[in-house]
Amino acid sequence: MNASVSIVDYDCGNLRSLHRAVAAVGATSVQMVSSSHGLEDAERLILPGVGAFGHAAEALEQRGLFQSIIDYAASGRPLLGICLGMQLLFDESDEMGRHPGLGLIPGRVVMLDAQQASQHGDKVPNMGWLPIRPPSPEVTWEGTILSPLCVGEYAYFVHSYAACPVDSNHVTAVADHGGQPFCAVASCGNVIGCQFHPEKSAVAGLNILRRFLAMTEAKKG
Repeated sequence: MNASVSIVDYDCGNLRSLHRAVAAVGATSVQMVSSSHGLEDAERLILPGVGAFGHAAEALEQRGLFQSIIDYAASGRPLLGICLGMQLLFDESDEMGRHPGLGLIPGRVVMLDAQQASQHGDKVPNMGWLPIRPPSPEVTWEGTILSPLCVGEYAYFVHSYAACPVDSNHVTAVADHGGQPFCAVASCGNVIGCQFHPEKSAVAGLNILRRFLAMTEAKKG
């Protein structure tokens, strides 16, 4: 497999572990992209992210990456958002005020319910390992980025906010926190988001990244 990956570097993510993980699953080339010029020839793009939504969106804008990522997604090439990077794929976030996102997956990002969580022995932020599963019995992972996984495999989460897609068909997997399911993986065509960190999720996470490397540009019809 001859797979090239570009990772967005905008000072809002831990890039070292992600770089190592992508290289470990077979990427033949891994580039760090910090300007719009780097996206022109990217074959696959990963948008990582830690921190606050508004600050991250502003950092993308300042580097000329905000619109460039939107244009990249429109080209049909694979795009994977991780943690805050997943949240940025949505229309907007409520974190510390209302902030617009990339608008690549319809929906908004809201804070986890701390009161509901405490009643079930959970905390906000949600930190640790949780099993992921399809959002309903009718949904399968066949043909998705999760196809190498078994239902109930664990992934590593660190977050206080979660995405709420408008269309339930965009929800690929959920996990439970505070007795309620939240979106763990969302997808809309060639755009995919993982709320957890695949690069920190042991074998399951590496299998997800390996599957992402196998993705090719979506056909335009």
